[in-house]
Amino acid sequence: MIPAAALASLLEQVARRIHSQGYASDLFPAQWAALRYLNGAPPQLRTAIDLARFQGLASGAVARTVRTLVTKGLVIKVGTIGRGRAEQLDVTDSAKELLATDPLKNIAEALEILDPRDREALANALEIAIRSTMPGER
Repeated sequence: MIPAAALASLLEQVARRIHSQGYASDLFPAQWAALRYLNGAPPQLRTAIDLARFQGLASGAVARTVRTLVTKGLVIKVGTIGRGRAEQLDVTDSAKELLATDPLKNIAEALEILDPRDREALANALEIAIRSTMPGER
């Protein structure tokens, strides 16, 4: 049986490699993550605050990322949600073209070889790992 510490080390190696590959196409890893989220989230959750909640980050840092993506022409503001306080965001066609070259696709393709049960087990393990990094969890 593989010790949990060895699994944690493997997970760290994967995370570091994913992060380093995130410096592609003149984007930073946080910008790639924002584009992925905004491209896949339901329209009512495509706001900077929902992105910040999803990523577990401060809203100020996420707002800067969103502003940068708007400046680069990869994200547009398409109106407000709720009581008009949250701006709904969407990815542009340029962003969709860029997402076709997403560096994370290599890992997704590599995971395709896993049996569905193994993918489910991996997903459960990763969710446990994510929860362990959240404040107040453990």
